[in-house]
Amino acid sequence: MYLKYYNLTEFPFSITPDPRFIYWTPQHREAFDLLLYGIQSRKGFIAFTGEVGSGKTTLCRAILASLGADVATALLLNPSLSENQLLRSMLNDFGLPVQGRDRLAYIETLNAFLLRKNSEGSNVALVIDEAQNLSAPIMEQVRLLSNLETDQHKLIQIVLCGQPELDKRLKRPDLRQLRQRITVKYHLEPLANEDVAPYIQHRLHVAGSDGRLFFEAAALREVQKYAQGSPRLINAVCDGALMAGYVDRTRAIDGSHIKRAIKLLGG
Repeated sequence: MYLKYYNLTEFPFSITPDPRFIYWTPQHREAFDLLLYGIQSRKGFIAFTGEVGSGKTTLCRAILASLGADVATALLLNPSLSENQLLRSMLNDFGLPVQGRDRLAYIETLNAFLLRKNSEGSNVALVIDEAQNLSAPIMEQVRLLSNLETDQHKLIQIVLCGQPELDKRLKRPDLRQLRQRITVKYHLEPLANEDVAPYIQHRLHVAGSDGRLFFEAAALREVQKYAQGSPRLINAVCDGALMAGYVDRTRAIDGSHIKRAIKLLGG
């Protein structure tokens, strides 16, 4: 509704995980480089955690998009799967044929695929999002996937992406075998207050802003106070504020617009 008024080409504060909108703070760059290193160096298991709405999924999508054609990738977004469903989803994402309901056949198909990719000099990466919600049997199935290896390196690199509860789960005694196989770990912290203004400006720029739309200092303070560094909350409140600004026919978003947006969000 407000795109034409603000002269925007797309919604700047959509909560969809679009890598084009990533604002590269030093820690985002560090996380990106470390996870990319873990995949390219065939480290096996990688754990990537962060609070709800911190941008983990967006960063994972950016990593997958940056990998070359020599890396086959899969992204599993639904952790509420059975063991068979997990394997079927993996095979589907890798473009492999899925026949019957035989778990052993699934694993044999996957192993043949991994060995073929390895013989071609290619790598394989799997990202499991919301991994803190994986059941114990699925966690064990994922651990067993790391047994697919040659004498030199792992055939599949697995990124477990999840909320801080994932780290707590991995510390449980029954998951110690999985925990011991994780060689790369990173925790994504919330945005610092000084990053909020450039984060907002970056998203406006990507969305085609001509510079006439801006957030006043009072508005930025209200965003900082409400969102506490969460990109998802920043997006939600800024989207509502743009709507409030549109209603008032102004391109200067002030503190009152943020407060109205927060109220609509139930804050």
